[in-house]
Amino acid sequence: MHETPAKHETPAMHDAPAMRAAPTLPETPAPAETPALRGTHGSAPHRRIVITSLGAITAHGAGAEELWQRVRGGEVAIRPLREFTVPGLPAAIGGEILDSPRPKYDYLSPLGLIDPEPAIDYALIAAEEAMAGAGLGVLEDGAPPRPDALPAHRWGVAFGSCNAGIRSAEKAVRRAVDVGRTVGVEELRLGDDRHLLLVPPQFCAEALSAAFGLKGPVLSVNTACASSAHALAHAVEQIRAGRADAMLVGGSDALSEMAYYGFNSVESLSARPARPYSRDRDGLSLGAGMLVLAAAEVALAAGAPIVAEVLGYGMSADGYHATAPHPQGAGAARAIRAAIDSADLTPAEVPYINGHGTGTPKNDSAESNAVRAALGEAARDVVLSSTKSMIGHLLGAAGAVEAIVTILGLRDEMIPPTAGFTETDPACGLDPAPNAARALPMRVAASNNFAFAGANACVVYGRPDSARPGSMPGRGDGRTEAADTTDRADETNRAEKVDHAGDVDEVVVTGIGVLIGPATDAEQLWAAWQGGAGAAESHKGLRLARVATDPGVAIAAKVRRRMDRLGQLAVATSAQALSAAGLTADESVGVVLGTGIGPMSSISRFFEPTVAGGPLQGNPAIFPNTVFNAAAGQVAMVLGAKGPTSTLTSGHAAGAAALGTAFDLLRAGRADAVLCTGADELSPYALDAYRGAGLFTGRHGRDFRLAEGSVTLLLERASTARARGATPLAILAGYATASDALGIARWDARGHGIERAMRDALAAAAVDPAELAAIWTAAAGLPVVDGPERRAIDRLGPGANCVRHEPKRVLGDPIGAGAQLAAALALTAWARGGDPGPALINASSLGGTHTSFVLRHPAAAPLES
Repeated sequence: MHETPAKHETPAMHDAPAMRAAPTLPETPAPAETPALRGTHGSAPHRRIVITSLGAITAHGAGAEELWQRVRGGEVAIRPLREFTVPGLPAAIGGEILDSPRPKYDYLSPLGLIDPEPAIDYALIAAEEAMAGAGLGVLEDGAPPRPDALPAHRWGVAFGSCNAGIRSAEKAVRRAVDVGRTVGVEELRLGDDRHLLLVPPQFCAEALSAAFGLKGPVLSVNTACASSAHALAHAVEQIRAGRADAMLVGGSDALSEMAYYGFNSVESLSARPARPYSRDRDGLSLGAGMLVLAAAEVALAAGAPIVAEVLGYGMSADGYHATAPHPQGAGAARAIRAAIDSADLTPAEVPYINGHGTGTPKNDSAESNAVRAALGEAARDVVLSSTKSMIGHLLGAAGAVEAIVTILGLRDEMIPPTAGFTETDPACGLDPAPNAARALPMRVAASNNFAFAGANACVVYGRPDSARPGSMPGRGDGRTEAADTTDRADETNRAEKVDHAGDVDEVVVTGIGVLIGPATDAEQLWAAWQGGAGAAESHKGLRLARVATDPGVAIAAKVRRRMDRLGQLAVATSAQALSAAGLTADESVGVVLGTGIGPMSSISRFFEPTVAGGPLQGNPAIFPNTVFNAAAGQVAMVLGAKGPTSTLTSGHAAGAAALGTAFDLLRAGRADAVLCTGADELSPYALDAYRGAGLFTGRHGRDFRLAEGSVTLLLERASTARARGATPLAILAGYATASDALGIARWDARGHGIERAMRDALAAAAVDPAELAAIWTAAAGLPVVDGPERRAIDRLGPGANCVRHEPKRVLGDPIGAGAQLAAALALTAWARGGDPGPALINASSLGGTHTSFVLRHPAAAPLES
């Protein structure tokens, strides 16, 4: 059983809910035969990733099989809204989930809340189905081993969402407006509404972790409409790296006013169900849903069902426009090629692609062009159909739910149709399987998802009897230059080296960019830390440290006008890191952003006027910046970094999660370099939410100060850094993530989760605790949070000469930028002649997710490549 942490007098701590047994639900039908897969217990890059079960809830009802049968039959579930209303848009249509059941796991009572959050409900309902059918149990701590179950710490969660708990935020805003009107207060005050605890994306992921007691890596991913496809890709890397043996993977989004008003503002809503790839398409319809996967090579040993294999994936950034895709689909084509290459396939071996297919004029033609560019001559024979024509656009859940349709289409060798198709548009021109499903022998299929801010993803799935050789690490960046053949050969050689010798390219830090408080570079940051905390701004009981300079001052005015403050912070520090490293960004350079609370200023600036004046007050110039990955998209557009991109939103551990994701992309050879930024801004909405939580004000938070800012680390593969003559500042030697699995806004007071993260990170880096020269803690002046980490470090047993640093207690807690802040200080300490021994850096989400990583001095550890 979970151990209940000690109670503390703070509203953020609650008694642990009782562990819930996995619900008994019908299994997802498995293929007729479950073939033997070979080589399933290899080292990281060659572990084959299988899907053991599916779960979904969509406008077609609850259940993956129900979804598939209705989609296969071409049934359209997009209709006038009944239960959800959109003020000002009375005739709105969408893929609405009607009569949704409540999940078995109770996440509300421990928080003292009543109103459920639909996005969390949908995620839990789909997860219940997937976990029940996975054929892999969860062993609680201390339980005897079973062949059909894994220890809790070997299970993880990767959750993708576009808007997460936005419905709860919308309700809170409307309640605050009503109260303000009643008492005659014009200023919007949200701080007393505890339903804001249901809004952050990471809390959705941590609800899944707690519901099933999963104590391994827990990630939340927010790359708009590509979120759950990215979540699946990151889960693949967690399993390949050996950090987990199984991951609960998926996405969830609910219908929201924000989405309707936003798409209405950019004229992308349709009065009819979407008609993707048709000449007369005019917009999209919205929906909500969720897919959960459990994937592991250990499935065979457990006798678990295997419904499909993940053969490969690809990601890229357009670097073109905030909302519109590249007209020729250049970025999307790179993602599709990368997925096919990493699956060790040729284009002719991919007969079917489940398309992004939103039904908007620019998106559908750009996707068709991307498929033609990626597949070449083979595009003449490929079928490209759209599930959105039947269930609507599920935003962050689209990749997960469309993966279900793709996988079950593979199982039955049946291509789902594009419903409502009318007349072929020459600008599209590929075979859309119009209006009727089609039988087609196939062993492999792909699924596309493309998003605002130019984030692209493609995942390739195979039947379990496909006899493919298994996914290889490969380049996976989809580049088409003449050097591609050589690149692939080089990467094959590297893959063989990994397989036989256990070596891979090291990941090094070659540049730093800083905008925190008064500091505009790493040296100023060091000086601010050494000089002690300056005067803090006071805001309604909160102590704040804001960025003292204008982050947009170095950005051209024409470009700056399109950015919000979060985007300006990210671009400014990314440009600084590139300049420091002497590197120019291109298609080989990726962007991974960590942001704990996201673009709250843009969200409030867009939504508040619509509450007061209706949907026509939604500003189309602001709406593109309301997605969490907008800042990463701005970095790609302004600086030309068009490699793989993703945005992680793990609360106060978001920057650390981003560093881990960037590390994995580089180790897998999917980029030569990655700009890894941690950034957050302080907006009135965010400050109200922090004040209302209770933990950060009064006697609990008297030593805590909240900060804003951005820090970017440029990470590179050691071989490419060496080849261009770059000087490494550090080696990122390894990392690990662990979860307390106690629920929303809960953590283990004994610090067992963060202890596990530290020990696993040190093991990954081959560093003994006694070797550590420094530990840069997550401590920020919150005793109930800092205490568990302190106790965990004591048990870890670092040597007597190891120094514990607490930089956030001096400079403030910059939310998602905390890990990058500590890393910048650690590297500066080395540069100034400090002890060159290994440094351990900790970050915690404030919801029970902990990430630790190890930095080595480059002179103290020879680089390998």
